[in-house]
Amino acid sequence: MTIKFFPRYRKAALRLFGLFLLTAGGYFLYLQATDNFATVVAGEVYRSSQPSAQSITELEKQYGIRTILNLRGKADSSKWYADEVEQAKALNIVHINFKMSAGRELSPQRAKELIAIMRDAPKPLLIHCRAGADRTGLASALYLAAVAGKDEEAAEGQLSLLYGHLPFSFSRAFAMDRTFEKMEPFVFGNS
Repeated sequence: MTIKFFPRYRKAALRLFGLFLLTAGGYFLYLQATDNFATVVAGEVYRSSQPSAQSITELEKQYGIRTILNLRGKADSSKWYADEVEQAKALNIVHINFKMSAGRELSPQRAKELIAIMRDAPKPLLIHCRAGADRTGLASALYLAAVAGKDEEAAEGQLSLLYGHLPFSFSRAFAMDRTFEKMEPFVFGNS
């Protein structure tokens, strides 16, 4: 009976799966086209993928960005880094490097350092990594929880598919979710 059932619905299942892949691919292209830009706290913190020099100028004009927090770390030999630092300097934007990997958990000490940097940075603050999904998601979640005093649901929403983050244990970037879970007692008190 099972053998007859499967061939009957195989085409429909494959079409449905193909539609899912097409939709997911389209959404990820949309995130790339929009620089994965989003508001974390209006007038205070924004998130994005790697901004171009032109994007930095536009974000400074539209949102008044005063600080850029680069989660990719210092990369003197890379054009993207030189362009970013040069544009930030030209616009009197503070530029901060905080190197982290999407595939490795942050220690509690490093996570606390990141929180302090975000808390003390001149606002509005733009947080970015390469894709604006994983490292930026963790930083945004920590900011919402530890600095803005938002609840767990709002904070964890920063680490979601909505921003291109894959919050699944098989994902390399799940290290960001584990870091946030380990920081919950610090940022929420009795979590």
